[in-house]
Amino acid sequence: MKILRYFTTLTVALAFGALATFLLVTRHETKTTALASEETVHDVYVVFEGPWAFAPDPMDATSVIALAPKTKSHRDLTVQTWDKKLASGIYELALPARSGPASGTIDPNILQARIDPVTVQHVLDSKWERYAIRLPKPDAYVAATHYRSRAGSAYPPDASTEKDYVTSVSLRYSVTTMNGFSLAGSPDSGVFNPLLLRVETPTINFVIEPAHDRDPNDQCHLHAREAFRDLTKLVNVTLFLDFPNDPSACQARDPQNPARVRADITPGFPSFFVRGPAGGLKQHLLAAIYFFGTIRNCEGPNIVSGGPA
Repeated sequence: MKILRYFTTLTVALAFGALATFLLVTRHETKTTALASEETVHDVYVVFEGPWAFAPDPMDATSVIALAPKTKSHRDLTVQTWDKKLASGIYELALPARSGPASGTIDPNILQARIDPVTVQHVLDSKWERYAIRLPKPDAYVAATHYRSRAGSAYPPDASTEKDYVTSVSLRYSVTTMNGFSLAGSPDSGVFNPLLLRVETPTINFVIEPAHDRDPNDQCHLHAREAFRDLTKLVNVTLFLDFPNDPSACQARDPQNPARVRADITPGFPSFFVRGPAGGLKQHLLAAIYFFGTIRNCEGPNIVSGGPA
């Protein structure tokens, strides 16, 4: 009987030992898999420089659309490098497999205004007048650059609206690989060959630069005011832009001013066909640290569709 009891005890001990070993191995493998998974997740920023607005895709709830006016006061849209120019049209950015919530949270310093889905569709249908980039809904809208200004629905905007608005928006995505980024599209004229985008640093840049170097004698941010007017007109929102340190006399020349006499606008052309940018730029190094060269944007806020319906 003692021998039987001994073997029974030994069997139970061995069983418990095997179970403990199995649990330890399983836990180690699970932890190793989790660590490996974490190591393959990359944050990528799709950065938009220039006068841009962002709104949900009216045809696809999982996508958003970046919209910008096509004007002669700006150079052609480029992607990644200066020689990859895009004509006006509708393009789509494809990303590799993602590992993020796609919650689309918005930085509090980004200017928000509701952009009607009907307006978005109208802009998409308006050839020659706009750039449109369709992207997956991001994990978040974050800041690349800021500039101090005022923005509101009344002209001139009240001093209470003053803040460091985001002037270049980054759409942040968590992806499992840095390969598989591509851009396809339909320009309003001609044919576009799809681009495979090489992403060595964690940014993809869509850039619309001012057509002219800044005028040191312009104390009114005229280019920024015009660009913002063209953007708000494109997406059909009532917003105005002002700068706290500009002379009050600038309002008489402001192309946004509803009371402004239009006699000084170049005949036969839209009023955005003039002037260059002015003023300084305050950079916020969340995504902009990956840029090469000097950032030149319009100093006016980008717009992300939000707020009450």
